[in-house]
Amino acid sequence: MDDLDFSAKPKEPAAPGPAKPAAPPIYNPATALEFFRCGGKPETIAAGTTFFEENEKAGFLRRDKMYLVIEGEVALTAGGRPLGVVKVGEVFGEMAAISDSPRNATAIAKTACRVIALDDKQFKSALAQKPEFALMLLGMMIMRLRILIGRAARVNALAGEPDPAESRVFDKGLLAALARGLGEAGTARFQRGQPIFRQGQTGLLMFVVQEGRVALSIGQQVVQRVGAGGVFGEMALVDQSPRAASATADDECVLLGFNRAIFVNLVKSNPEFGASLLAAMAERVRYMASKLK
Repeated sequence: MDDLDFSAKPKEPAAPGPAKPAAPPIYNPATALEFFRCGGKPETIAAGTTFFEENEKAGFLRRDKMYLVIEGEVALTAGGRPLGVVKVGEVFGEMAAISDSPRNATAIAKTACRVIALDDKQFKSALAQKPEFALMLLGMMIMRLRILIGRAARVNALAGEPDPAESRVFDKGLLAALARGLGEAGTARFQRGQPIFRQGQTGLLMFVVQEGRVALSIGQQVVQRVGAGGVFGEMALVDQSPRAASATADDECVLLGFNRAIFVNLVKSNPEFGASLLAAMAERVRYMASKLK
């Protein structure tokens, strides 16, 4: 595997004191249109056409796609109930397309419309040309996740067993490339039980677990454990807002940390990196949503 581009090394603020939280990337229809045009072409869809159905999953001959509406409207329903209408400039179907999970809604053309569709290969091709779109999409997912975490905390839905999955976001080859590129400057070691960051602190970096395991907790409740190849702290990559959870070394661990500038360089040089991170965030949103059901 080729090494990745780490031309922007992670840096903490030079001035003392907490960093000012940056506003999360605002969804920009023009940016989305540029991105989708990099990978796909407009197509006309007749009114009443079904794009996909709830619980549908891609198979050997059928690939999940995400869509951008450039004319008309698309209706979304779940469980036979309306969820909303997707209008011009808006994206839909992205969760299943990037995470390879079943569709959580049905999408039907409410009017005759024109859309641009991207499958996973086209999506990764477009990421290489417009890596900033990954940050925008990540920001949208993070906003959803923060809302879900708030709701779950209010109804005590965070209690119980933590997410049992220790998903490997990055394979061994990509993990090794990250370690080589970041070097010692981007590597941190923690002893068992040592805090990595606390809920409410301002975040600047995201982390990839190279060795060991990390426990994430909200309040006193452990909600997830992250093993080698997994990621955490990615919300800070987008908005540098207060940490939504605390992170503690579950055992001796080695972490790789990097900032937004490095993230963009990584996505541009290897779109698989951005796609993997977006898929992990999509699964996290799904898991938190499941806690509320």
